[in-house]
Amino acid sequence: MDVVLNAIHTYPVKGGHRLDRDTAPVRPWGLAGDRRWMLVDADGVGVTQRDAPALVTLRAEAHAGGLLLRAEGRSDLDVAEPVGAEPLPVRVFNSRLPVPAQPAGGDADRWLGELLGRPVRLVWLGRPARHVPAEELPVDPGDRVNFADEYPVLLANPASLAALNGWLREAGSPEGPLPMERFRPNLVVAGAPPWAEDGWVGRRLRIGAVVFRVAGGCDRCMVTTIDQETGVRGKEPLRVLAAHRQRNQKLLFGVHLIPEPAAGDLVGSVAVGDPVLPEPSPHGTPS
Repeated sequence: MDVVLNAIHTYPVKGGHRLDRDTAPVRPWGLAGDRRWMLVDADGVGVTQRDAPALVTLRAEAHAGGLLLRAEGRSDLDVAEPVGAEPLPVRVFNSRLPVPAQPAGGDADRWLGELLGRPVRLVWLGRPARHVPAEELPVDPGDRVNFADEYPVLLANPASLAALNGWLREAGSPEGPLPMERFRPNLVVAGAPPWAEDGWVGRRLRIGAVVFRVAGGCDRCMVTTIDQETGVRGKEPLRVLAAHRQRNQKLLFGVHLIPEPAAGDLVGSVAVGDPVLPEPSPHGTPS
């Protein structure tokens, strides 16, 4: 069976609700419109679902020149990209390199603070930049990355999710089956066997006309235990991943991708239905 791209998701605000796409331009730092905005606390540290599960209710939409903030029961707020604002240093996590980001302004801060019930500031990453030291990652994603935790793009395989849900059934867990949304991927493929993505690590993957490097498996955190529609937190899939998918103290699901370098800011575009073709393995056989 041929492997194809089955779904595309972007997350305009880091930690917010997904935006489903049919196509997406690919930039060196990730998919266009993906995680260029982030909420930060008073210390300039990114606020995510780890400490603010209510972020699942934020349904932002990126558009040319700005961002539309939406949430049920609240009036929409359109926020312009703060191109001329004085940048401030922010961190995706405390241990990461600070990067300069422009504050969106008081209206957005108040709107979001009321939504989450805590003071926050909205910032925009006008110039994607390195926020993880190159030596801390097995594969260097380069010096232009969006507000993703580590790598620009995340790919997941529904057949692997089906296998995971099978383990949940075997364990008698009341929490399954889990939807793919728990894992917050950018790209979802169809037609690959379970865990085929493990064999793509260290190789190149062509999706349509765009080539990505497969940097490695994604170590999953507590965000995967949060229902992406309600914000309710459970215990799975971390327990089942610990039992079946623990590698070097990491709980793996999905793989990180890095767009291949391009001369300009546009690497290409991907679309639902595009063929997904891993380069031949070192033994000469595609998988």
